[in-house]
Amino acid sequence: MAKSTETTPSRTIPITQWAPEDRPREKMLSQGKKSLTDSELIAILLRTGIQGTSAIDLAKLILQQNGNKLTDLARLEVNDLTERYKGMGMAKAVTVLAALELGNRMLREERENKEDIIRGSQDLFHFIAPKIIDLPHEEFWAVYLNQRNKVSWIQRIGLGGLTQTTVDLRIIFKAALEHNAVALAVAHNHPSGQLRPSLPDKELTKRISEAGNILHIKLIEHIIVGILPDGKHDYFSFSENGLL
Repeated sequence: MAKSTETTPSRTIPITQWAPEDRPREKMLSQGKKSLTDSELIAILLRTGIQGTSAIDLAKLILQQNGNKLTDLARLEVNDLTERYKGMGMAKAVTVLAALELGNRMLREERENKEDIIRGSQDLFHFIAPKIIDLPHEEFWAVYLNQRNKVSWIQRIGLGGLTQTTVDLRIIFKAALEHNAVALAVAHNHPSGQLRPSLPDKELTKRISEAGNILHIKLIEHIIVGILPDGKHDYFSFSENGLL
């Protein structure tokens, strides 16, 4: 059998010497943006590599060291990139993170242009996840609903550390009364990706529900959102698990 003469582009061969169909920019022009891999898209943002490493190999390295997850990469700050990858300047780091932030804002914009109705856990997850699911710390949010279960107000109630946050029921129900809410849903994130509720989570849910019953403001759902080890975005529903 004759040996193949095909050569796989590597860091020893400059991108300018690759076949045109293998170069990220040319590939986008000829095959469309959806044909590019994540690393190829990042390589376009980088424009050039660093000493001894092409732009696409640098992009692959960055992705690999962040679990091949764009959500993990988006959590980084400029200094994280410049310090971890020697030779990578501030301009490259800013460009990559700015592009990822634009993607996040596009998703939020699409959601904000829709009429937000919260009927259950899935609606709440799709509504709240873009705000908190990839944060490196815990945040607790309340979503206030009118008689049609349409969102009338949303408010961050508490901001905490890696494992917990402080929640004041007075703040939750002060906003509920100010915005004439007849129901509410609450959510918080677990940066660890462990979605099972802790005992304090369960106790807090019970306290919110009981306070709401006194004021005739029903707590319809509480979810915990997070990113699982395999990169999947998921949630835990208190109502669906008999805890509400």
